[in-house]
Amino acid sequence: MDWKQRKIGVLMGGLSAERDISMATGEAVHRILVEQGYDAHKIFVDRDLDQMIRQLDVEVVFNALDGRYGEDGCVQGMLELFGIPYTGSGPLASGLAMDKVRAKELFRLYNLPTPPGYDLDRRAMADLDMVHGTFGYPCVVKPVQGGSSVGVAMVQDAEALESACETALRFDDRVLVERYIDGIEMTVAILDGETIGALEVVPPNGIYDFRAKYTPNVCEVHHPPRLSPARYKGVLTQAVRAYQALGCSGLASVDMVLSDSGNEFILEVNTQPALSRTSPMVTLARAEGMELADLVEAMLDLIGLHSSDRVSGDRRMRQMRFDGTERRAASMAKPH
Repeated sequence: MDWKQRKIGVLMGGLSAERDISMATGEAVHRILVEQGYDAHKIFVDRDLDQMIRQLDVEVVFNALDGRYGEDGCVQGMLELFGIPYTGSGPLASGLAMDKVRAKELFRLYNLPTPPGYDLDRRAMADLDMVHGTFGYPCVVKPVQGGSSVGVAMVQDAEALESACETALRFDDRVLVERYIDGIEMTVAILDGETIGALEVVPPNGIYDFRAKYTPNVCEVHHPPRLSPARYKGVLTQAVRAYQALGCSGLASVDMVLSDSGNEFILEVNTQPALSRTSPMVTLARAEGMELADLVEAMLDLIGLHSSDRVSGDRRMRQMRFDGTERRAASMAKPH
């Protein structure tokens, strides 16, 4: 499909704690699209997103949102309803990947190793010592829903655990406490079920947190990873299996940790990898010989709808401006 003949809306910003990351991705993507001759328009996302999409007569969406509402299936479901093709995974895969507890359940179902852990909400904080029990330390605390390692911390004792849980609860209603796996941190990039490559990261404090991901020159990286060819192949295979287990499509990244015992533990799958200049995805793509413009073009080639009545860029719902008393009837009318 030649999307240069269609009006593209680049969704950016949003309502999550990852707004700044989304803005950086959106600006970079929009600049590339304009330079390549696309009719691209920035859409700064707030709660009136549906109205903005209709009023701009957007025909296809490049989703540059991160976190809650933009990465968890909400926006994807709305776009399915409107019949507007978009980048990335569909509503179900997006929601499953965003919910780290549900994702871990699927990984186990597919016999993919993932660190043991438990989740709790604010009501359980009063009994944290009992809930944690003999789980042990060190462990990693993270919001159940969220990306970009926002609110993630490694803790060594009960006092730090309580503080980290309180911090994580600022970003979500539930917290995942996960056993810390000492090993090699990896990020694998996958496009349409095929691996682009993998990046070994060596964070300065032992955990690949927000600062390590997005602060230039803080995190040591190695490409290719310092692995034997056989183990590197195994890492890529496990990452693709995790991508498939959640039903992902388009571009995604898989965070893993490789233990000294030989296991490749799946940490999480990110269905909306950041595409800013300093993001791990862009670093990895460039190491594999792909510029950001190449990545954006590849994502556009995979744009589609994920519903059963799949279409190729033809909107099922006619977009109308939100002005006038008959707007609902007009918007639901069949296209001519």
